[in-house]
Amino acid sequence: MVESTAIQLDQVFHALSDSTRRTILRDIAGGGKTVGDIARPFDMSLAAVSKHLKVLEAAGLITREKRGTARIIRINPKPMEEAGRWLAHYEAFWNARLDSLGALLEGEIHDGEPQG
Repeated sequence: MVESTAIQLDQVFHALSDSTRRTILRDIAGGGKTVGDIARPFDMSLAAVSKHLKVLEAAGLITREKRGTARIIRINPKPMEEAGRWLAHYEAFWNARLDSLGALLEGEIHDGEPQG
């Protein structure tokens, strides 16, 4: 179970590492779109956009729904929520470290001569 979560996190972070894929996710967050609608603002082929969509789909970040002859691409927020929880752990860790550093520096300024 832990290994599958790690693999999924790897896929999510890989998918999010590309600015085109992040833009696609931001674009479809407002509602589902067809591949053509998603591709329209990009200066790339439908095949290139489809490759980006496959990476997002492999990471579980999007779903495809068949509606007539069209496929509607929708965002799936669950994997990003899991990645957010993983990042939150490290955010708390670094905030605590920075708070300690700040307190240490404040103590040095108040207890000794100001540096400068």
